[in-house]
Amino acid sequence: MRGRTVTAIVALIALLLAGCAPRVTWMAPTNGARGSSSATPPVTVGALTWTNCHSEAAKVLDQFQVRPPAAITYDCATLHVPQDWHNPGNGKTFDIALIRARSSRQHDRIGSLVINPGGPGESGIDIAVELSLGLPADVLERFDLIGFDPRGVSRSEAVKCFTDADLDASFAADPDPQSQADFDAYVALNRKMDNECQTKYGDELPLFSTEQAARDMEAIRVGVGDPKLTYLGFSYGTLLGATYAQLFPKSIRAMVLDGAVDPTAGPISAAEGQAKGFAHAYDDFAADCKAKGAGCPIGPDPKATLAAILDKARKAPATASDGRKVTAGWILTGVFSALYAKERWNGLANGLAAVNRGDPKGILALADDYAQRNASGHYANMFDIFNTVSCDDDPGTETVDQARTLQSDWRTRYPIFGTSLAIGLISCAVWPAKHDPYPTGRAVGAPPIVVVGTTNDPATPYEQTAKLANMLGVGHVVTWQGEGHTAYPQTTCIRAAVDAYLINLSVPPDGLTCPPR
Repeated sequence: MRGRTVTAIVALIALLLAGCAPRVTWMAPTNGARGSSSATPPVTVGALTWTNCHSEAAKVLDQFQVRPPAAITYDCATLHVPQDWHNPGNGKTFDIALIRARSSRQHDRIGSLVINPGGPGESGIDIAVELSLGLPADVLERFDLIGFDPRGVSRSEAVKCFTDADLDASFAADPDPQSQADFDAYVALNRKMDNECQTKYGDELPLFSTEQAARDMEAIRVGVGDPKLTYLGFSYGTLLGATYAQLFPKSIRAMVLDGAVDPTAGPISAAEGQAKGFAHAYDDFAADCKAKGAGCPIGPDPKATLAAILDKARKAPATASDGRKVTAGWILTGVFSALYAKERWNGLANGLAAVNRGDPKGILALADDYAQRNASGHYANMFDIFNTVSCDDDPGTETVDQARTLQSDWRTRYPIFGTSLAIGLISCAVWPAKHDPYPTGRAVGAPPIVVVGTTNDPATPYEQTAKLANMLGVGHVVTWQGEGHTAYPQTTCIRAAVDAYLINLSVPPDGLTCPPR
């Protein structure tokens, strides 16, 4: 995303909110765990000490070649929280990094708007800075934007246990290993990576679960001095918000959950939902490309073209300028990346056409953006913590044999994407640490919660929207008839509905449906 203009940042908010990553190659499902929790013993949380961090914001926006807006000030703080909220008295703590973006035009301040962009593993600090350029003025002028990196993410005790070499191997791995030897090697890679996390973090590994992070959010609410929480969560951030709503229902002022995760779905059901979602998204991309006729660079049948490109990469992969073999795994990762937002469809078509000619630069750029791999071949900790949280949350019911069976089944039912999503179950199937499933159920005592769904969202399929709203018991569904992952603040209709709720607590009418534009 480097080199974007400031106006493009507003247009590409959905790309910035690339949370809830699809289960490509070894990756595990983000949802599906069930559990219950006991009450948290009282813990005293002091006021936060904020210091100016304009330079931190400038680093975030440097990727877009823009400067922080003059009308916004940025301050940072650190919150000390118990490592284990179920045993807070043992004295062990994690440091949670926060940022506050405040408009100089602020008036009639309501409080703080706490934001989570998803993942699990995306930086809430980065997205708060980015949204300080992209959110509607009426929201920016009434709230402080509060972004935080959840425990284990980036600036907050970053979990890092995967080597660059192993991550390269995992993304390069064939998304449909058919021989038993290839499948066994894939399982061995997952087991090796998981065990390295266990070796490094030991008993701390289960402490990065969603429930623990949700309890951190209550400490953040207390720390910023808000009597009740106003929250905007995208993708996995909807699961984090839903968990908070069950634990602290009476501490909520307003909550918007955009790109809903269904907490009641098991890991297999969740993976199958994404297999359907990405298959549908590729169909939409293919139809859009075909409608351009001769202007579609991947020909009259984009599905057949992609299948042929993947087959070609298995037999004779191109070599990138950095020496990487551009395998079927790397290519499919680039496809997954592009399907998150319609704005990337042209890049996907051109990237596939180019790699078919032996030039992998475009498709690798999409893949590396998704993988958070830089030009030097180093990875951020996105997938270390993604895997850790996913498997901490996981109920631990799926098996390697189930993944193998589903791989065969979904190869037929969901061509191209099904096998990758099936074998993505393997990482949590071999997870060596304890699990800590999040609670599911009604948010008894909570106010109305707005749940936003996009009809053609590949990563968090639209069907999950009503399921999350119904589970909470206080959910009100808003539908966007759009493409891509998450809806707010795209289109006038979506912005108006969400803004009125956040500012005035005006609950959108039941069944509100917003057009694509």
